Amino acid sequence: MTGLPPTRWALAGPDRTAGFGRKFADLVASGEDVDGEARLADTLLPRSGRVLDVGSGMGRVAAALVSRGHQVVAVEPDPALVAQSRRTFPEVDVIEADALALDDDLLGERARVFDLVVCVGNVVVFLAEGTERRLLTLLRDRLAPGGRVLVGFHLTGGPADARDYPPGEFVTDVEAAGLRVDQRFGSYELHPAGDEYAVWVLSAADAHAPTTEFGHPVRD
Repeated sequence: MTGLPPTRWALAGPDRTAGFGRKFADLVASGEDVDGEARLADTLLPRSGRVLDVGSGMGRVAAALVSRGHQVVAVEPDPALVAQSRRTFPEVDVIEADALALDDDLLGERARVFDLVVCVGNVVVFLAEGTERRLLTLLRDRLAPGGRVLVGFHLTGGPADARDYPPGEFVTDVEAAGLRVDQRFGSYELHPAGDEYAVWVLSAADAHAPTTEFGHPVRD
């Protein structure tokens, strides 16, 4: 797909990428806990679940989910971060592409629908202006029956180049995209919803509660 508008991330320039990559490389190297998003994602998945990681960055969340036995497809548009991901986490299958360009041709022989779509780390507040509903619709269309979307972004105190995305506006966009809010939290450790950070669990608006066995969805 051509003619996609530049994201806020791209407009921020290469210094943004370099700083982000160094920050998380240093945290990983120092042994800091950077797996909060992945731990929550793991609880939302069946064993060997199918995951689409949108805006996967240097690959830390995807790698943590791969290590937990999940089948992960990562999508990242920034070539420097893709290169860093491939060096640091060669086990992660990462596609260099804007998420809005993701289609069956790009996915190839990979899964076409997913038990969980992960879109964390402020990805939605760095999208190109006016493309939020478009992305949310694309994510809905990639959900398997019973699948969910995990989204996280700063409400206040976030990156300087990101947009403000008030909760009410986000919910309006979610519903316009055919999704619904199942849960909202204030952190990946499930603290109560607050004013600084929002973690959302979404599902298709017309989804029914899946048949479960031992607490997990049963897939055909």
